[in-house]
Amino acid sequence: MAKSKKLLFLEKSLRAMSSLVLKKYHPFIIGITGSVGKTSTKEAVFIVLASHFRVRRSEKNYNNEIGLPLTVIGAESGGNSFWGWMAVFLKWLGIMIFPISYPEILILEMGADRPGDLKYLTGFIRPEISILTDISGSHLEFFKSIDGVAKEKGILAKSLREKDLAILNVDNPQIKKIGSQLKARTLTFGFSPEADIRASDVAFNYVNGEDSSVLYSQSKKIKGLSFKLNFKGSTMPVRLNNILSRHNIHAALAGICVGIEMKINLVEIGAALENFCLPFGRMNLIKGIKNSFIIDDTYNSSPVSARAALDVLGEVEAGRKIAVMGDMLELGADSERGHREVAKKFAETGGNIFFAVGERMKAAADELKKRNFDPGNLYVFEDPMSAGKKLQEIIREDDLILIKGSQGMRMEKTVEEVMADPQKSGELLCRQSRKWKEKPWVNV
Repeated sequence: MAKSKKLLFLEKSLRAMSSLVLKKYHPFIIGITGSVGKTSTKEAVFIVLASHFRVRRSEKNYNNEIGLPLTVIGAESGGNSFWGWMAVFLKWLGIMIFPISYPEILILEMGADRPGDLKYLTGFIRPEISILTDISGSHLEFFKSIDGVAKEKGILAKSLREKDLAILNVDNPQIKKIGSQLKARTLTFGFSPEADIRASDVAFNYVNGEDSSVLYSQSKKIKGLSFKLNFKGSTMPVRLNNILSRHNIHAALAGICVGIEMKINLVEIGAALENFCLPFGRMNLIKGIKNSFIIDDTYNSSPVSARAALDVLGEVEAGRKIAVMGDMLELGADSERGHREVAKKFAETGGNIFFAVGERMKAAADELKKRNFDPGNLYVFEDPMSAGKKLQEIIREDDLILIKGSQGMRMEKTVEEVMADPQKSGELLCRQSRKWKEKPWVNV
């Protein structure tokens, strides 16, 4: 679908404005792209650099032709408002006229939904460090094949000069292949023995309840993951206190690569990563009522991500394991099969209680009934609020509760009902803006 003249004019204007800002202030630019993992990598890089430099990272979904120039300018989108865009222009004018304390480093997610996107973005934003997180079959509608995705994502690394650095996930075969084609320096990360920065010996961390920084109880409690960092023949333990998913270690490794390149001490890098958190609603640990704890994965859902989240639920040591799963939307003809797969995975992990929320997730409940799952531990709800109220009733100390669903299901409303400190919902949960809070839940 062709872009309107008004949108093209806006893109060209923002490109010109952001180019002038970059020319005036000369920030060091770190660009991040990949099929998945861009946002978590951005957060890991930010936490490593933030105590040493003035750093700005792209916010929200500002990773395209409009969002990236806005990040460079440091402005919010004007949306559909003429005066909103006038405010952007006036902010840009002030930055250009008056000297300000502009960020020393920009950390930018650079999206590529269609062929040509990264060529356009690197035409006016030239990173000194490019990070390739992962390449998979996303966006195949426009790229036709994974090779097409790899060709597009590879543009970010191939645009680098010889003195620049490409940081590459060597566990991904497509990225490994791109690495052999570059003129820039490379630093690789992953679990593979050939990675320059390698993770091994991954394990969950548990502490006793007297540690006030974790979920309070007299028993052993989960406190994230740890792994052994291997670099140049030496090893160092790294603790990720807020991370539960093994695949997010890739983001931490990319952050370590950037820290090393920026001459930060490895011990300081490790200390910074202890505070590494994922964006709201993405496998975050939250204290629950009655000394329980919650895995908040409410940002979105798909069969792949739901099965991965259930794997974590199965692996963590806890009391009872409860899955509160909302509908997965936009699956088309695969909807019933996808929801039944969620039930199969839950059964495989040995979970104790299952909440099915929404019309589509009834297929998962039906699948569990066929597998002779205890009907007394199977609940079906139409909406996330009702599920939350029932969950309040049944939660016990040491329960581990996974809450997940597609964005339209608003499963964060379930989390609000059972989190230990609901006053902190604005700090901990996704979709907490006034716009979202005022938007009532509707059956989707």
